[in-house]
Amino acid sequence: MKYLIAGLGNIGKEYEKTRHNAGFEILDTFAEVSNVVFATKRYGDVAEAKYRGRTFILLKPSTYMNLSGNAVNYWLKAENIPQEKLLVVLDDLSLPPGTIRIKGKGSDGGHNGLKHINQVLENSNYARLRFGIGNDFPQGYQFEYVLSKWTQAEYEALIPDFETAVEAIKSFATAGLEITMNTYNMKKKNRETNG
Repeated sequence: MKYLIAGLGNIGKEYEKTRHNAGFEILDTFAEVSNVVFATKRYGDVAEAKYRGRTFILLKPSTYMNLSGNAVNYWLKAENIPQEKLLVVLDDLSLPPGTIRIKGKGSDGGHNGLKHINQVLENSNYARLRFGIGNDFPQGYQFEYVLSKWTQAEYEALIPDFETAVEAIKSFATAGLEITMNTYNMKKKNRETNG
């Protein structure tokens, strides 16, 4: 059982630890806890991790955000992975920082990475894990906000949420979409409410 986990972001030092690279951060966390390393391959950095009989192909596209579909489509075909075993991990402005929302399909919600994936695959019927980055910016400054870096304190506070996202990815492959959605959607908010 093989799954393609595509974490969206932009390559290059200048984009490291920016809000728009939340997908990369989550896949880096997955690789770290799995003791695997990324290798630069066609259309992206790729690592292979195993968990409970599942194989995870972790993909960080090197196409930049706006052409993410090229990398996702290539690796689906190269690894012979059906679309129902694709999970796209991305940042979301509409969710509070660190909050997770998983869906089985849906619109691009204005996210350029999803928009291009939808265009290339010619549908939007694939699972996605949205990771909240908040929207604390003045009107008209969305572009600057998503490409700005987390402060050190913000980043350190998010590390447990990156780890929770990794747990959710593993759950997607082992427990299935419905159980994962019920378990992890809005997890941070629930944790804060309960804790």
